[in-house]
Amino acid sequence: MAADEPPERQLRVMPWWLVLVGLLAAVALGWLVLDLLLTEADRAGQPDTRATLRIDAIRTGLTVVAGTGGGLALLLAARRQWIAERAQRHQESVAARDQAHRDRVQAHAESVAEAAQLHQDRQSRSAEHDAVERRLTELYTRAVELLGNDSAAVRLGGLHALERLGQDNPAQRATIVAVLCAYLRMPPPDDEPRETEVRRTAQRVLTRHLRADAADHWPDVVLDLTGAALVDFDAAGCTFVDADFTRAVFTGVTSFAGATARGPLLFGAATFGNVVFDGLDADGEVVLDGARFAGSADFEGAAFDGLSCRRASFAGPASFRWASFGQPTSFDATRFEDAVSFREATFVGALSMEHTEFGASASFHATRFTSMALFRWTVFGAEALFDGARFTDAANFGRARFHSMASFRDAQFSRPPQVEQARAVVDSGHRWPAGTVVDQLDDEWLLLVDR
Repeated sequence: MAADEPPERQLRVMPWWLVLVGLLAAVALGWLVLDLLLTEADRAGQPDTRATLRIDAIRTGLTVVAGTGGGLALLLAARRQWIAERAQRHQESVAARDQAHRDRVQAHAESVAEAAQLHQDRQSRSAEHDAVERRLTELYTRAVELLGNDSAAVRLGGLHALERLGQDNPAQRATIVAVLCAYLRMPPPDDEPRETEVRRTAQRVLTRHLRADAADHWPDVVLDLTGAALVDFDAAGCTFVDADFTRAVFTGVTSFAGATARGPLLFGAATFGNVVFDGLDADGEVVLDGARFAGSADFEGAAFDGLSCRRASFAGPASFRWASFGQPTSFDATRFEDAVSFREATFVGALSMEHTEFGASASFHATRFTSMALFRWTVFGAEALFDGARFTDAANFGRARFHSMASFRDAQFSRPPQVEQARAVVDSGHRWPAGTVVDQLDDEWLLLVDR
């Protein structure tokens, strides 16, 4: 029953005696009227008149009886009609309640069926997910076991199995990269001549998926190659989100040419043979503190947001031509044993080369220093060439040592450079900044003094 539908009153059955009482009442009323009319008719003086009145009285009495009976019949008919209408309404209400009940039952059945289907679907998905996870675990475990095999050929198979697993399952890539990095961090066995090829393959697997323009690029990969032994490591054009090569040993030719670093690029205490960083684009800090460069080092056209190269050692020639340095750059206590060039480089942030040693020619031709440039206690073992350089902020060469010719031809200074206590060997080729006071200490050394 609807909440807003008023409850029906119980229908009472009319007793038979009530109808009999109604009929008797009608007869009694007719009889009473007849008796009254007959009494009045008997009072008439003329017999003819009396007879007519009695006939009219009888007719009127019968009419009253008939009218009363008709009224009762009409009342009974109205009750019958009311009962029929009420029965119809009751049937309709019952039918509506039955339909509503059937609808509720149907809705409940559908809800139960839908819930059962959803539960079944969840179970199916869960079972499918579990099956996939078990399969991935088995494949991963098998591939890792292959990496630990004594045979180099089997280890190569393990590397390719891991690569395929990562290519097909992006969620597993971080784990697979971590495994490959861990393999490269392990020291190579001494009694396995083919291990070099295995390690080269592991390197190629990593770098192949670090090139953003490649179809099989793995984004957001983090490399941890701390202390790894890397042979001819070729990361040209790769994109590094976060890479740590601290204490790594790079043998052969290493290339980071055209690479992009979107996070820290750490090479602290790393060892390089010949290395190429040409065109490197580094948004994060590049750390070369304590790095050792046994061969040539090329950084031409590289863009550094921040570079720290303290206490590093460059045994071969180094080139930073056309490089740009954003945040403060430091080469403090670094030693360049061979020629180094910063020709047409740009230092946007401050530069510090305190206690830096140049064993051969150091060229800063047409270099731009837009912030402070510190060359205090710097040792120039050969030519120091600053021809055409531009200093738009302070430049400090205090206590520097020039063991050969120093040239500042056409160099531009926004303010006089500080040269207090700087020393230079006697050389007729010196070209000092305008206004520099030079005193001769002895036959071999000159003393530069600030005004």
